[in-house]
Amino acid sequence: MITRVTTQMTMSAAQTRLQAGAAKLAQLTDQATSLKNITVPSDDPVGTGRAIAVRGEQAQNAQYARNTDSGAGWLDTTDSTLAGVYSVMNTFRDLTVQGANDGTLGPTDRDAIVTQLQGLKQSLLQDANTSYAGRPVFAGSTNASAAYADDFTWNGTADSTVTRRIASGTTVRVDTDGSAVFGTGADSVFSLIDNVVSDLQKGVNVNPRITEIDSRLGAIRGVQADVGTRHAAVLSAKQTLASQKVDLEGQRSQIEDKDVASAILDLQIQQTNYQAALAVTAKTLQPTLMDYLR
Repeated sequence: MITRVTTQMTMSAAQTRLQAGAAKLAQLTDQATSLKNITVPSDDPVGTGRAIAVRGEQAQNAQYARNTDSGAGWLDTTDSTLAGVYSVMNTFRDLTVQGANDGTLGPTDRDAIVTQLQGLKQSLLQDANTSYAGRPVFAGSTNASAAYADDFTWNGTADSTVTRRIASGTTVRVDTDGSAVFGTGADSVFSLIDNVVSDLQKGVNVNPRITEIDSRLGAIRGVQADVGTRHAAVLSAKQTLASQKVDLEGQRSQIEDKDVASAILDLQIQQTNYQAALAVTAKTLQPTLMDYLR
């Protein structure tokens, strides 16, 4: 069966093709000016879905990166503080060894050592109350403003921790148990200093106290090792997240962004095609007698 094609049908089809060409030209113009493959979801529904998924991963990556920054800050602060505490404790030990030399020390020498020990006690209290971002690093999740009160009482809560999620299913503890470093009550380093001071003032030999100091130094070394391990884990995660950030941005750009050279080339081709379509349509649809009779 032969279908009759009228001039009106031909003109309608040509108009539809020209409108489609004009719409494509407008779309490519938008892409060339914005350098975006997708300006509205309808431009590429599948690409839009992929872009949303990648952006979700980017948001998650950014949150993990913020968590690692926070965790690294906590642990770096703690590590530096512990190095200072260890140094003070070694000074404490040296002074105690000097105080144990009964035969060479006079009252004035003992008083000088006592004064230095009391200064070390205050220095350790200051270290024990080190904070990061307004929170004490040796007090766990407590709301207290300081890990140790002025009377040297620990304000922390046993088994309460501060953690940071650094990857899916991975968290790292960023606080440090102050009781493991400085002790509490009669077993604290502050009480130990008081005991050495009391012994010196009473003329009691402080040599037995050296063993207690060594025990506390060993505990501090153990905590330093633990903090170092956690710090290394956070820094490793930070590097991994930085690498993932670059990869995700590459994926997003590949989906959403338009290459400049490609955008210009596509636009020029479409402009040429559209101009050609206009010229062909004008020649094909010549005016008829009916056009003049209207």
